[in-house]
Amino acid sequence: MKLLISKRLLVFTLVLLLLIVSYFYFDSKSQELDAEARSLVTGKFVKLPDGIVHYDLANPLDGKTVVLIHGFSVPYFIWDRNFEALTQADFRVLRFDLYGRGYSDRPNVAYNPDFFDRQLVNLLAALEIKGLVDLVGISMGSMIAATFTDRHPERVRKLCLIDPGGFPVKVPFTGKLARLPVLGEFIMNVFGESTLIAMQKKDFYRTEQCPDEYLEKYRAPMKFKGFKRAILSSLRNMPLNDMVETYERVGKQQRPVLLIWGREDQTTPFANSEQARRALPQAEFHAIDEAGHVPHYERPEIVNPVLVDFLMR
Repeated sequence: MKLLISKRLLVFTLVLLLLIVSYFYFDSKSQELDAEARSLVTGKFVKLPDGIVHYDLANPLDGKTVVLIHGFSVPYFIWDRNFEALTQADFRVLRFDLYGRGYSDRPNVAYNPDFFDRQLVNLLAALEIKGLVDLVGISMGSMIAATFTDRHPERVRKLCLIDPGGFPVKVPFTGKLARLPVLGEFIMNVFGESTLIAMQKKDFYRTEQCPDEYLEKYRAPMKFKGFKRAILSSLRNMPLNDMVETYERVGKQQRPVLLIWGREDQTTPFANSEQARRALPQAEFHAIDEAGHVPHYERPEIVNPVLVDFLMR
């Protein structure tokens, strides 16, 4: 009996040691996001109270201001196929990396709606963007756009939501495990990169249609310290399945809303569009065929004219 207990204790100790070594090995591979690293990328940087933010601003002096807010983990390059179309339509266009993503800082805080709302408020102030703005959000970015609209209705002219998060979805088992203390840190540190890459491919109508360039741009800022911690904190602190009441309050504002959804979305299922339309009864709705979670990136030839037309009215 004692021998059996000793063997089990030995196995447990070895497994625990393997987990610890694996954790610190993967953690040690992270690099510092410093001035030298930022000098190698395009875009501009501004220092805000919570850290440095990476952004791009076109037509800074003329036109209506359109703010593009990316989603859960893909930074502002997600708008590469829409940015020029909006600038050519003479809009003043701002896109930026949310904290924890891209080349913005990764402060060690709770990544919740208050934090992202504060980032947008501070960014507009720092860039001296005053008056009304149009907000365009994709996935979790739609949640941030809706939160801002709910809290600062006097600042928003129009709202566009693309495959918005915040409606009930089935959370995979690994996602539930990742929310647990300690175990979540281990899972994210060791398996986070491969899991997130796989998720990007699933965002497309067909996984093989995810461009190599897209994945290269996604991988590049993942190597910097704090990325995985920020993603894990967002998973734990953002109401990814529970934003309906916020959308409903925005729906009562009666402001113009554009709702775009890929019919083949596996991340925020197309079926959720029915609940979104009930919450936002004034929304102009467009379903995009042969598109997944990123219809604006997959089908810009369809989405861009719809988006420009809506914003120009």
